[in-house]
Amino acid sequence: MSATWAVQTGLVTRRWVVDSFRMPWGLGVSVIQPLLWIVLFGNVFKSVTQVPGFGHDDYITFLVPGILMMTMLYSGAWAGTGFIDDIKSGVMDRLLSSPVRRSALVAGQLTQQLLLSLVQGVVLLLIGLAAGARYAGGAGGIALAITASLLLAASFCSVSAAVALTARDQTALIGISTLVVLPATFLSTALMPVALLPHWVEVAARFNPLTWATELARTGMSDSVDWGIVATRGLLLLALAGLTYAWSVSAMRRYQKSL
Repeated sequence: MSATWAVQTGLVTRRWVVDSFRMPWGLGVSVIQPLLWIVLFGNVFKSVTQVPGFGHDDYITFLVPGILMMTMLYSGAWAGTGFIDDIKSGVMDRLLSSPVRRSALVAGQLTQQLLLSLVQGVVLLLIGLAAGARYAGGAGGIALAITASLLLAASFCSVSAAVALTARDQTALIGISTLVVLPATFLSTALMPVALLPHWVEVAARFNPLTWATELARTGMSDSVDWGIVATRGLLLLALAGLTYAWSVSAMRRYQKSL
């Protein structure tokens, strides 16, 4: 009797988790990077709060949700490298010759990435707290911020996996990821409020998932939660995560057919 989808996904997740423990430097780098962002951006732009229209008294508190989402974006963009390594080593072909479901292969790797993102998010919020950020929304607001970050991470991890399974080349994945993450970062409200953005950037930011997640986190961690923003941005992120996961599963099946 074959294992259920949940069991297969759990076994695939375990395999990726074990691999990540063999390379702990990856988690270390992923934590050091946002630390540098908080310190650098927090100090370089701290006087921006004096600009009329900024609307916030403390830039660090404003910045931390944006850095949280930037971290998810950058980490998710490289998630597909694991699949490329499997393709080049021949592991992927062996996995596809087994009875494991293709959706479980994708879901298992995605689950491992989300567990890593969860650790990153918690550590980053602690770093932000130590740097002076204040989370007026309390535990509930922090939970909303983490949820938003995981939905964003799920979307970009799935996109990265789909690109990796389609391009099957590390250089191509890096190039495509760079073309996505840099514009997504600066065409968003991660670093600046919408009131201070040029009009064309403001328009682009409205359709940017990084903005959706950042806005959801900011309102959740504020002392006055806008539940309209929570509902609309949350549904948008959830829909995007579902669509991109379906794309990555489809890419896995197309890869198998090409063998």
